[in-house]
Amino acid sequence: MIRIAQPSNLELQALSVLWHLGPSTVATVLEELPDGKERAYTTVLTVMQNLEKKGHVRRVKSGRAHVYQAAHPQKNVVAEAVEEFVTNTFGGRLVEAITALLSSGTLTPEEKSNIERQLKLHKTMAAKKTVKKAAVKKAPAIKAPAKKAAVKKAPAKKAAKKVAAKPAKKAAKKAAKK
Repeated sequence: MIRIAQPSNLELQALSVLWHLGPSTVATVLEELPDGKERAYTTVLTVMQNLEKKGHVRRVKSGRAHVYQAAHPQKNVVAEAVEEFVTNTFGGRLVEAITALLSSGTLTPEEKSNIERQLKLHKTMAAKKTVKKAAVKKAPAIKAPAKKAAVKKAPAKKAAKKVAAKPAKKAAKKAAKK
């Protein structure tokens, strides 16, 4: 998988507009930026040009306007950003990250249902991985008879030493009594 340069926060906002609205002009992106801050047209134009240089968007000329389109699906870009965020902010502890996200806002009933579906899907995927790991762990057990043979030899050596040691102990006891 080819890694592309991660977009900045403002670049991610511009990409989110393109993912949700589809191909858009700079003016549309400027109006729809999620943070609501006032910015100059030229600022957003520079952001879109940087995204094009990084390979995150494609530009098509439509009349006099330039229309920008996301070059990669949201899932691919967000996966890397989330992984970095969880690693850098929570030391890789996903449960802490999820808890922080859930406590940062409110969810509609539909959003809660969607999250529950995702968690159930995640449990199913985790169960499949566990089954595969268990199957992998069973494979080395086939070699166990060879290990058992080695284990049987060790007690036989100990038993031989004990048998040899018993007459010596008896002789030592007899000598002690005299």
